[in-house]
Amino acid sequence: MTTHLITGAGSGIGAAVTRRLHERGDDVVLVARDAGRAKEFEARYPGAGTLVADLADPDRISWALGQQSMPSSVDSLLHIAGIVDLGPVGDLRPKTWRQQLNVNLIAPAELTRLFLPQLRAAQGHVVFVNSGAGLAAHAEWAAYAASKHGLKALADSLRHEEHAAGVRVTSVYPGRTASPMQAKVHSQEGKEYDPSRWIDPESVATAILTALDLPRDAEINDLTVRPGR
Repeated sequence: MTTHLITGAGSGIGAAVTRRLHERGDDVVLVARDAGRAKEFEARYPGAGTLVADLADPDRISWALGQQSMPSSVDSLLHIAGIVDLGPVGDLRPKTWRQQLNVNLIAPAELTRLFLPQLRAAQGHVVFVNSGAGLAAHAEWAAYAASKHGLKALADSLRHEEHAAGVRVTSVYPGRTASPMQAKVHSQEGKEYDPSRWIDPESVATAILTALDLPRDAEINDLTVRPGR
């Protein structure tokens, strides 16, 4: 049985990916920020495993996981969780930088470090759901884009380091996707939010599953998904 460890399963792309993997019978282990959220996941996805760890506090992830039963094997690690907070560089305080760097970059690096032994043993797959902002930064996107540019660097380095161990590494760069995060972005931009204009999370989920299911003779390194409308 294939086991996927997933962050960001609560909404948007993460929820779409989790549902698809759960429905096809794969084992899913979902990272929840607290015990209440873990219970929600267990009710929504019967048979799913959960791990409680707050990605906003990466220094404590190792300790938190050390208090829980770990999955016996991990075939893929899917980093889908993310947060965004826009603002011009002249207004961004250190707290805003740290919050986005912690969740979007440092927590994925720490989870990857902790589960690398299992991923090596399985010749598994690490998927980083990045963003178009991980390839180009625009006004008022400095902190978020910096975290996502860093995530690209993390993925690229990891790919070179773990290639010989048979670990595949994929970065996915979705454009604007209909999700609660996108609603927040529109609010911060002062724009009306119309989800029909943007990518359906199911479409991004299809791209991610394509990378996961690719035969072992090939590997998708980077995958950009743009709105078709």
